[in-house]
Amino acid sequence: MKLERDDLLKLYRNMVLTRKTDESIIDGIKTGRVVSFFHSGQGHEATDVGGVTFLRKGDWAMAGVRGHGVGQAIAKGLAPREFLAEHCGKATGCCFGWSGFHTANLELGLPGYWGTVGTTFPITLGLGIACKKDGKGNVVVSYFGDGASGRGTLHEAFNMTSIYKLPVVWLCENNMLAINMPASEAVASKDVADLAYGYNMPGVVVDGQDVVAVAEAVMIAVERARAGDGPSLVECKTFRFRPHSEGGKMIRGYQPIPEEEIAEWRSKDPIVLFRKKLIEQGIAANVELDKIDGDAAAEIAVAEKFVAESPLADPERMFNSLYA
Repeated sequence: MKLERDDLLKLYRNMVLTRKTDESIIDGIKTGRVVSFFHSGQGHEATDVGGVTFLRKGDWAMAGVRGHGVGQAIAKGLAPREFLAEHCGKATGCCFGWSGFHTANLELGLPGYWGTVGTTFPITLGLGIACKKDGKGNVVVSYFGDGASGRGTLHEAFNMTSIYKLPVVWLCENNMLAINMPASEAVASKDVADLAYGYNMPGVVVDGQDVVAVAEAVMIAVERARAGDGPSLVECKTFRFRPHSEGGKMIRGYQPIPEEEIAEWRSKDPIVLFRKKLIEQGIAANVELDKIDGDAAAEIAVAEKFVAESPLADPERMFNSLYA
C-alpha cells in the first residue's frame, strides 16, 4: 500500500500516544497508582504501531508482552484511559480492572496476552483457523520476542499455519534481549526470520526503528495472507530502552546492557527519527507535530483524571466473568 500524508501523521500520532501512555504507567508505578507490574515498551513504538495501524476492524492483533500491547491497542482504537484504568485495577478498564496487564477487547480485535511465554502461538493458530473459516478475509498479526523463538509451540504453530495456508503474519520483535539473555547467546541464527524457510513461508528482516519500513513489510504480508497464500514472518530489529520489568516482584531494575550501548540506541529513538523524516521530506512542519504531541499529552492528562475518579474493580463482575 502507498502511504499518504494522513497515513504518515496517523503513524506519528499513534507512536507519540503509545510513548506517553507507557510513561504514564511508569509514573503510576512510582506513585502507587498502578497496582500491577509493567514491561515498558519504550523503543518498540515503530514496531508495535507500524504492524497494526492499517489493519481492518475485523483483523486480530496479538500483542507480545513488551509494553503490554499498548501500541497495538491504541493502533486498533482502544482509548488510553481504558488501558491505564486496567493497570490501576479500576472498573472502567478494558477488562473491568481484573486482568492486570492482559489487555483485551474482542470487538477491536485484541484477544489479550497470555502470561506464559509461547502460549500466544497456539492461540494465534486458532484465530487463524477461525479467520479462514469465516471467509471474510480477516488476518491475524501475532507478535513475539526473540526470547520466545525457541519455544516448541512456535514451531508447531508455524508448521500448521503453513500447512493450512492460514491468514497469519508472524511478527518478531527482536530487541536482542530476553529478560537478561542476549539473543546472540540464545538464538543459533543471526536472524530469527531464517526460521521461515523451514516452514515454507516468506521471511524478511526490517529496521524496527523505522515505522514506515515496518508498516510496508507487514502490509505486504497481510495482503498475501488475505489472498489465501498463507503465513509470513517479519522480523523487526529493535531495542528496549528500559529494564525488563518495573514494579511488582518480578525481575526488575537490572539492565545488563552497557550504558554506552543504550545511549547509542536512544539516538535511534523511533519517534525522534520519524519526526525528523516528516519535517525533512516536507510532509509536516514542527508546529503541526508539536500540536500532535500536545494533544497526546492532554489526552493522557484527561485519562489520568478519569482513572483517578473511577471506582475500583467490582468483585462480583470478576466472578460473573469466571462462572456461567
